[in-house]
Amino acid sequence: MTSAWLLLAVGDARQHGGNDGYEDNPREYYRWDSTVPNHARLAVGDVVALWDKRELIGVSAIDTIETGTEDKTRYFCPHCRKADFKRRVRMTPACRCNQCEATFDTPGQRVEPVTTYLARYGRRWVDGRGLLGGPQLRALCDSPGSQLSMRTTSWEKLLDALLATGRLNADAVSGLANQRHRRTPIVGGHRFAKVRTRVGQAAFRAALLDEQGEQCAISGPAPAEVLEAAHLYSYAETGEHHDFGGLLLRRDLHTLFDKGRIAVDPETGLLDTDPGLNAYPVYAELHGKPLVFDVRPEHRLWLAAHWNTHRADA
Repeated sequence: MTSAWLLLAVGDARQHGGNDGYEDNPREYYRWDSTVPNHARLAVGDVVALWDKRELIGVSAIDTIETGTEDKTRYFCPHCRKADFKRRVRMTPACRCNQCEATFDTPGQRVEPVTTYLARYGRRWVDGRGLLGGPQLRALCDSPGSQLSMRTTSWEKLLDALLATGRLNADAVSGLANQRHRRTPIVGGHRFAKVRTRVGQAAFRAALLDEQGEQCAISGPAPAEVLEAAHLYSYAETGEHHDFGGLLLRRDLHTLFDKGRIAVDPETGLLDTDPGLNAYPVYAELHGKPLVFDVRPEHRLWLAAHWNTHRADA
């Protein structure tokens, strides 16, 4: 399983009472030291998502991690000697301790040796501005309420959220998880195999594109490359392409629809999502929304059959 991290990158603002912050270039490298929680857990090949508290900056995979040592000035509360205090800009005294609640103008300080880290990942950088907001990213963390600058998250959840935007090259993003150095090579080559193909599938999809345009019936406008012709019934059982028996769906939503994790309530015409999708904001927010495509009565008959298959006993 690929490890993934949400890394806070806000320049000098990435500091707390105990240190002076870090110099970052979010598109190229990220710095931290041994005073930071989780400092020794990142590894070459891990996926990193950089954010600035408001939105995603971008994602990549770590190519190298450089380590060193230096003497670092650490600051602390002069009353309880804890490093957990906040510097206040518009109030006096200038500092307030989060531990003992004492206020003071001048913190204590000491110099101590630390291990430094510099992760480089610019080679595979994928820009993420405008894709995911701060609340979405926090929800993807293993501990959504965490305040740490380096937080663990699920690569699978992050990938689903990125692909669900429909605005990224799926191969470029999903390929980030395959950059970890392997000890055993993967055998390549080709082999012959007998497969069953869907006759007429290309024509069926072309007809849907002509009828419905470049839009996913669930999420809205999307490039044709990510849209699939979704049968509203089990094609495997009938082997037929029925008129008005399909809708264009984005690939990820097509998979969830086929598995019954997304369905359309025939009485209300609104989307119904499996409660198991509530952990994924991009899918949870679909619940209770109408389809963006104005379906015909014939579509509704197939959607009702799909509902009865996956929701009748729920």
